[in-house]
Amino acid sequence: MSKGINHLTHFDDNGQPHMVDVTDKATTSRTAIAEGFITMAANTLQLIRDKGHKKGDVLSIAQLAGIMAAKKTDALIPLCHPLALSHVSVTLAVMDDRVHITAECRLTGQTGVEMEALTAVSVAALTIYDMVKAVDKSMVIGGIRLLEKSGGRSGHFKAAQDR
Repeated sequence: MSKGINHLTHFDDNGQPHMVDVTDKATTSRTAIAEGFITMAANTLQLIRDKGHKKGDVLSIAQLAGIMAAKKTDALIPLCHPLALSHVSVTLAVMDDRVHITAECRLTGQTGVEMEALTAVSVAALTIYDMVKAVDKSMVIGGIRLLEKSGGRSGHFKAAQDR
């Protein structure tokens, strides 16, 4: 199997899945920022804004769930390396028709933290859905993407802001 630009790193030369060997990679400072949205009815957003849900403060619980998820990414996503994260933040902002979720993960290590940031956003959104699904089953989770990453051999990436 060719190891050109289109080589999938999670498969060996025989096409079998394997965890990428990062033993010889340089240890560098690495950061990843991801975002996503959960769109919902106006009355559901108002319930969240007012902290009027009987289950508690939806945004604080979703924030905590996102942080915890980033720390457990290797248990959720096959072939992800267990990482010693040095920083995880999850921010939730109530907008007109949705909650905007961002997550930032950092470490000094041999592999990136993109999956941890994406997982944090995903689980925070799922937590919001779970907490308010009794009042709004039509919520839509979407727009989950990597906004920016730095560190490592592939260098800096910044997504286009056209969304």
